[in-house]
Amino acid sequence: MYYPDDLVESIREKIDIVDLISSYVNIKKHGLGYLGLCPFHNEKTPSFSVSQSRQIYHCFGCGVGGNVFTFLMEYDNLTFPEAVRTLATRAGVALPDEVNSEEEKRQAGRKKRLLDIHTEAAMFYYSVLKSNEGTLGYQYFKKRQLSDETITRFGLGYSGRSTRLYKHLRGKGYTDEELKNSGLFTFDEKSGAREKFWNRVMFPIMDANNRVIAFGGRVMGDGMPKYLNSPETMLFDKSRNLYGLNYARHTKEKYFLLCEGYMDVIALHQNGFTNACASLGTALTGLQANLIKRYVKQVIITYDSDGAGTKAALRAIPILKGAGISVKILDMKPYKDPDEFIKNLGSDEYRKRIENAKTSFDFEVGILESEFDLKDPEQKTAFYNEVAKKLLMFEDELERSNYIESIAVKYNIRIEELRKLVVKLSARNAGMPVSTTYTKESGKSKKEDGTKQAQEILLTWLTKEPDIIKRISDVINESDFVEEPYKTVARMVFEEYQKTGTISPARIINHFDEAESQKKVAAIFSNDMPVMNFDRAEKERVINEIVKRIRQQSIDRITRNATSTEDLQKLLSMKAELQKMHISL
Repeated sequence: MYYPDDLVESIREKIDIVDLISSYVNIKKHGLGYLGLCPFHNEKTPSFSVSQSRQIYHCFGCGVGGNVFTFLMEYDNLTFPEAVRTLATRAGVALPDEVNSEEEKRQAGRKKRLLDIHTEAAMFYYSVLKSNEGTLGYQYFKKRQLSDETITRFGLGYSGRSTRLYKHLRGKGYTDEELKNSGLFTFDEKSGAREKFWNRVMFPIMDANNRVIAFGGRVMGDGMPKYLNSPETMLFDKSRNLYGLNYARHTKEKYFLLCEGYMDVIALHQNGFTNACASLGTALTGLQANLIKRYVKQVIITYDSDGAGTKAALRAIPILKGAGISVKILDMKPYKDPDEFIKNLGSDEYRKRIENAKTSFDFEVGILESEFDLKDPEQKTAFYNEVAKKLLMFEDELERSNYIESIAVKYNIRIEELRKLVVKLSARNAGMPVSTTYTKESGKSKKEDGTKQAQEILLTWLTKEPDIIKRISDVINESDFVEEPYKTVARMVFEEYQKTGTISPARIINHFDEAESQKKVAAIFSNDMPVMNFDRAEKERVINEIVKRIRQQSIDRITRNATSTEDLQKLLSMKAELQKMHISL
């Protein structure tokens, strides 16, 4: 569906980017903008910046950036027309009757065919499990004490030792190209189609709308890998989905139980804990945390109680808290996982453990305690200092005070002494900039030439102080920018200023279709500019140097292509004039 630029722009202007993003991501006021943990990659230190004045976002860690449309497209995996429709509804803007383009129709058709393939495959695997061929898989599930009702509810199956799925789907009219795109098969010239899942019990992975979008398979026997997931496809992005969410989202509980694996989720559901879900064979991501936030405000982590599970919980805590979710940790010792715990102690005891789950802070302090010998005075002091640093994470003074009292009582420290230590560390850190894992040059090649950097700096400067355009337009214009996306951005900056006297970064981003270009443009608009704090004389020196460099390169480029003596003389004259030029601010 094509929407006119004016209509798209009117929708964008009605949506405040801070309001939109804050409904998905926990961002806080920081300087002139907002800062939070990036939802598109795992990080512990905030590098996701949102500018209300420019109506754009940019992550200095992974490089993503754009406006309200690109955020929704990236976050919810939407097409541009879908993002327009979603935001139009939010803004109360009526859209014209929908007429899909031919490409959109083809995309929708391809997606439906893939969904149909996965539905057929799920039914096939289930039928194999229920047949004589599936005895091995069925016995495995029975050994794990799953009821027939649970097997049916979760659509569990068995891939078998034969390769009949390919013939079955081909018989349904699906092409080799479609089957290859499904991720269920690989193809080579010699052996043709090969099924990805062989001799495995199968776990259909469903989206929130109960549609099968992928599979997980556990091998029968000692084969490796033990668990195998579908590759990412048009339907499946493991960082954006949670196993069991299609059921957990309907829970009446106010929290989710976050597990590690398929069997943990299934065992919990079978025992009445219908709020259980799990990440899909990967560490929890920011996108998954924000997906959880749509349904609940609290998560109780019930990962394996071994070392790997503890590390995974420590990684998940800041990601969940960064999404604005309250976190607790469930202690299952002496058992390893929820399935094993319930088999041995029962669901009532598991529920008691939920009621006594530790806060994430107490859990982290407990892990920290295990790293120190508290009988040694030096190590004991070091431990107290580390705990005090953790107490600085609480921005709310009352919450911090409550935890200070709790820790003081637990570790037999005088409350005032611990409070003084926290205040001392706070004063030491006061005024320090937010520590990040990025640099201003993040995402750029270290070999960028000076001209390219000059183009980027000048464009950044012009969007921050558009009135400079009228000071330099006699010397330089959009034709002096030759590299993309700087060339297109420069053209739009000069044109927009001539028409309106202002520059709208969010509007300019809208004109770039590819995500990579949007990132680069957002980076231009989000760059830090220390020069903004310079005095007028220093600013003039810098702007003259940058403009001369860009213009000099432009003249050199034209000179290399000059064909007449007259043209060369003109260009030499231009070079001489350029050296005398001085732009006054």
